[in-house]
Amino acid sequence: MEPALIFRRLFVAIVIFAVALPANATDHIVGDNHGWNPGINYTLWAGNHTFFVGDLISFRYQRNQYNVYMVNKTGYDNCTLEGALGNWSSGKDFIELNESKRYYFICGNGLCFGGMKVTVFVAELPTSPPPSHYNNHTSGAQSILRQFASTVPGILAGIFTGIWI
Repeated sequence: MEPALIFRRLFVAIVIFAVALPANATDHIVGDNHGWNPGINYTLWAGNHTFFVGDLISFRYQRNQYNVYMVNKTGYDNCTLEGALGNWSSGKDFIELNESKRYYFICGNGLCFGGMKVTVFVAELPTSPPPSHYNNHTSGAQSILRQFASTVPGILAGIFTGIWI
């Protein structure tokens, strides 16, 4: 195989991998430029954001003045730390939202009753729809080959073997 052909195929493989990598996670700063402080409507803030698995939620506040606890629904509703699932107090806390579920966060310094609490629902990343040019009138073998070739390993196999469908 010619070196130029190998280089072109390697370049195509790198481009495909770059496109196939997931997009960067979003860092949702609670309260935006107001941060984690009393007097902010965090329900409104959360309603203006869409959270996906892999995103971060970050709390910015004056260290030693406030803190963050991840709690269950009961802890959120009653502003209690019983059964807390995690706590942070650095003043610049980054928490990965690593599964699809509802998360509950409160301030554990008694300010939860004044509104320093936020709940967010984290959704699965959306999947892309099948391509609109997909042809349903292919033979079984053609269909299997097209499905194989549409995957990254299939594409890479095609690049390095020269077999294209």
